Amino acid sequence: MDIKSDIFNHGKALFSTKGFKKTNIKEIAQAVGIGVGTFYNYYASKEQLFLEVYIQENESFKKRLMESIDLDQEPVDVIHQLISRNIEAIHTNPILKEWYSRDFYKGLEQYYRNDVSKNMDYFRGFYMELFKKWQVQGKIRADIDDDLLPAFLDSLVYIDMHKDDIGIQHFPKLIQYLAEFIMQGLTNHQK
Repeated sequence: MDIKSDIFNHGKALFSTKGFKKTNIKEIAQAVGIGVGTFYNYYASKEQLFLEVYIQENESFKKRLMESIDLDQEPVDVIHQLISRNIEAIHTNPILKEWYSRDFYKGLEQYYRNDVSKNMDYFRGFYMELFKKWQVQGKIRADIDDDLLPAFLDSLVYIDMHKDDIGIQHFPKLIQYLAEFIMQGLTNHQK
């Protein structure tokens, strides 16, 4: 019996049905068949467990999302679909929905800020490959430096991490519009 995996899996199931706030450690421990004290041998807190669950769920979703998009479409359409499907997942997936929950998103944002280079490398590589392909095909402007291209989409992540400062009620619509404006600017071939 792998207790840590059992805690993770039962915790994920409870978070998925009840949400982060309404799930407690006692319930997770009971579902696994262990005592609360044993839970703490594997996780320091419910927040630590949820963070691991969230990261795994988010990475799994992002990979499935990128594999499901037809990358041969026009750049504006590709980015629109990526953003729209991400927003839809946040609204329909109880785990991913916590990104906009005041109870937990500060901890998630701190993790992504602290580990931004590791977490961004995979997605930055994906976008860079896509942008270079589009440049070669003449679908996006060739006059923009390769180092600057991924910064446009990186900026959306940083803006999202300041949603509370800007006003959480404006998200995710603001991100959708900004992505659209960025892509329209990148596909505008006039200097």
